[in-house]
Amino acid sequence: MGPQPAPYGYAWTSTARARLTTSPTELRDIAIAYVVLTIDLLILYSGSTVLLGGAATGLFTSASPILIVVSATAAFTGFVAHEMAHKITAQRRGFWAEFRMSPMGLAISFVSAFIGILWAAPGATVVGGIAPYDLRNWGVTSLAGPLTNIGFATVFYVGAIGLFLAGSGFFVWLLFLAFINTWFGTFNLLPFGPLDGAKVRRWDSSLWLDVFVVSAGLTAICALALFVYGSPFLAW
Repeated sequence: MGPQPAPYGYAWTSTARARLTTSPTELRDIAIAYVVLTIDLLILYSGSTVLLGGAATGLFTSASPILIVVSATAAFTGFVAHEMAHKITAQRRGFWAEFRMSPMGLAISFVSAFIGILWAAPGATVVGGIAPYDLRNWGVTSLAGPLTNIGFATVFYVGAIGLFLAGSGFFVWLLFLAFINTWFGTFNLLPFGPLDGAKVRRWDSSLWLDVFVVSAGLTAICALALFVYGSPFLAW
C-alpha cells in the first residue's frame, strides 16, 4: 500500500532537517510485518496450497531450508525494501515518515495464505508534512516503492538467466523472486484508493502509465517464465 498521511499529532521535519530517522515503534512494526509475510509465503508455497505448475512444482513441495531463505528474501525485497523506499524518499525530501503495521491486514494475510490466495495489506508508510495539494511530493514518494520492486525484479531475472545458462536448477528460485517483486510493484501501481498508483497518476498520468506498462509487462514475463515455460528464455 502506498504512503499515507500521518494522523494528527505526528511530528514532521522541515526541508532544512532532511535526515533519516526511525523509532522503536517503527522497528517493531516492520519486524512483525516482515516475519508474518515470510510465514505467509511459506504457507502458500510449501505444499499447504497448490498454486504452482510447470517446472517449478517439484521445488515448492515442502518448507525446505532454501524455501525459507527464498520466502524471507521475497518478503524483504518485495515488501520491506518497498516501504523503506517510501520512507527514505519522504525523509530525504524533508518530511516525517515511518512505517506502521496493520494488525487486521496481517491477520487477513495469514488467513488468506491458508486459503491459497495471499491478500496482504500489512501496513503502510505514514508521512507527515506533505500537503494534500502537493501532488509532486506525494507522487515522487509513492513512485519510489514500485521502482524499487522493478529494480529488484530485473536483477533477479538477469541472475536467473545466468544460472540457467550455467545449468543450475536454482534459476527457478530467482524467477520466483523476480515474479514476487514485479507482481507486488504492479499491484501497488493500480490507480485506485490508497495504492501508490493513484498518487502517481494524480501527479503525472503519462509517467504513471509508462511505469505501469513496464511493471505489468515484467509481471507477465516473469509469470510465463516461472509457471508456463520453466525457463527465463520464453521461446525455449
